[in-house]
Amino acid sequence: MLISPAFAQGAPSAGPGYEQFFIIIGMFALLYFLMIRPQMKRAKEHKHMTEALQKGDEIITSGGVLGKITKIGEAYVALEIADNTEVQVQRSAIQTLLPKGTIKSL
Repeated sequence: MLISPAFAQGAPSAGPGYEQFFIIIGMFALLYFLMIRPQMKRAKEHKHMTEALQKGDEIITSGGVLGKITKIGEAYVALEIADNTEVQVQRSAIQTLLPKGTIKSL
């Protein structure tokens, strides 16, 4: 016989699969620290900012409207955007609190 019989090699035994489990846990931790945690921090800061609003504060809305707060309600705020011109906006639409005197300097 010129050719010897070929025997199949046994497959390497697979471990319990801890490696894949640790990779998934690591990916979730990375996702948490890079995306979820900073977003929660920004949301908390925005909530504190909207709760601390007072009459006379100057703000910018998320639509880009610049105004001065004249009335504050539970869910809505009245903004004076020009002389004798007021608009109502939701508190959640307020994006930035400006330093006093910013509107006059523009």
